[in-house]
Amino acid sequence: MTTRHERHGVLSRFRAVPGVRAASSYRREWLAKDLVAGVVLTTLLVPQGMAYAELAGLPAITGLYTTILCLLGYAVFGPSRILVLGPDSSLGPMIAATVLPLVAAGGDPGRAVALASMLAVMVAAIMILASVAKLGFIADLVSKPTMIGYMNGLALTILIGQLPKLLGFKVEADNLIGECVGLVEKLADGAAVPAAAAVGIGGIVLILVLQRFLPKVPAVLVMVVLAIAAATVFDLGEHGVSLVGVLPEGFPPFTVPHVRLADLAPLLGGALGIALVSLADTISNASAFAARTGQEVHGNQEMAGVGAANLAAALFQGFPVSTSGSRTAVAERAGARSQLTGVVGAVLIVLMLVLAPGLFRNLPQPALAAVVITASLSLADVPGAVRLWRQRRTEFLLCFAAFAGVALLGVLPGIAIAVALSVLNVFRRAWWPYDTVLGRVQGLEGYHDIRSYPQAEQLPGLVIYRFDAPLIFANATTFRDEIRRLAGADPRPSWIVVAAEPMTDVDTTASDILEELDETLNADRVHLVFAELKDPVRRKIERYGLTRTIDPDHFFPTVGAAVAAFRLHHAEAEWTSLTTTEQRAEPGPGAAAPPPADEK
Repeated sequence: MTTRHERHGVLSRFRAVPGVRAASSYRREWLAKDLVAGVVLTTLLVPQGMAYAELAGLPAITGLYTTILCLLGYAVFGPSRILVLGPDSSLGPMIAATVLPLVAAGGDPGRAVALASMLAVMVAAIMILASVAKLGFIADLVSKPTMIGYMNGLALTILIGQLPKLLGFKVEADNLIGECVGLVEKLADGAAVPAAAAVGIGGIVLILVLQRFLPKVPAVLVMVVLAIAAATVFDLGEHGVSLVGVLPEGFPPFTVPHVRLADLAPLLGGALGIALVSLADTISNASAFAARTGQEVHGNQEMAGVGAANLAAALFQGFPVSTSGSRTAVAERAGARSQLTGVVGAVLIVLMLVLAPGLFRNLPQPALAAVVITASLSLADVPGAVRLWRQRRTEFLLCFAAFAGVALLGVLPGIAIAVALSVLNVFRRAWWPYDTVLGRVQGLEGYHDIRSYPQAEQLPGLVIYRFDAPLIFANATTFRDEIRRLAGADPRPSWIVVAAEPMTDVDTTASDILEELDETLNADRVHLVFAELKDPVRRKIERYGLTRTIDPDHFFPTVGAAVAAFRLHHAEAEWTSLTTTEQRAEPGPGAAAPPPADEK
């Protein structure tokens, strides 16, 4: 028999489940708002779910199965009060890029569904393990410039890929260039179906106009209803327009995905990329909506919730999902107060499949392409790329490289390139940090960058040098070479004071180089002096034994104290304005651009 203590422990763990905790604190006055919001949300979930399933290369019905189960799974295990999950336009091309190469041309759709479901299982496992290991910071591996480039490339890929469907024909190609060539050739051959083009282009225009001028009107729903009406009245199916047809009836069946052992490795690669994008979306969306509602973001719980949603979808013929900012915003505007909104949406979709599976049989496929294309336009951030061009060219180049990676190599290599570029950019900044010589400026306290203040004064025999990075293996030789260059100036300085406040670390490689550097400088009667060195870094230097060569008296709490000590030994030195370019010390390798004028 279980003891009272054991029963209490089980009960405590049960109450720790976010869904149980939310249900116990649910307020009766929220019910009406959640029900209405659930109905409104469903009008968006159904067409988008079907459209994003086809974007992923899967049957439209799997988008509805995925939507149902991920909403229920997140309602139980997700910590956010109103965050909405579902099939996502940014994940669709990644799913297709992972799954479709494993399915032979004209292969079994059932195999594609099984592969996509196994992909969702892997994404779920990655998210849950990342939650347990508290690895939410991994989302920061993709910097904003590279994410802008990746999303712009993704938007272009989606747009070009959906144009044939929008115009009523198909293009067989493996990359963006092939799709562009195939599109032009088909158009030149007159393959476009006028009725399909009218539905698709008209659908895009209608959605964009309604979203621009009547944002509270459910634009996607209005377009879908009008498209179904047009297909019914004008018998568009007989005019070459592909229709969705009758959907399978009933609740999605429980299915454990079965795939070949050889499929697991390529699926894992795709799952890692999908999990990274999903994680970044989840953290950003959760933070944005939590700030509006006064909630706190629990990143690790969010990962667990998204993992549970993916697992639930995977076991019912679904595919990987992520959070959706647009659908969450719709739920919020409709008055959603809790995850009951998502549950209502899931129940309504089930009722539709059970009671009216033929409701969307006359929905034109070009209308679904219009939904996907308008979603892709929301992914693009062209103004962000333009802003990078104007403000920082190096980050624009990163943005463009990520864009080109997606456009030319594909979405999965593109996300790998985006991550690699972000990490390399961090390394580049550590390798070639900004460095400068400081001087005294009349009327300003402290010591300032002589590039920003050419009128700055210096003391003969003293150089104040600042190196804006931790001193590590990657940049220690850069630091050494610049110090040597300063020490070899004419006239030769007797003190080189390192303004070391930006130095947050000194590793063992840098320590060895510092020791060798100090011995060389001592032989030339040049003293290496440190000012404003942080206490943890100073303790590391002492632990490395560097004070054997660097005089312990040559560590000062401030640059001012170091200057005062220098003047005690060189009373004749007077502050002198710089008059020649040589005296100003050319920028080091990391000083591509001068800092703001007020930087010290």
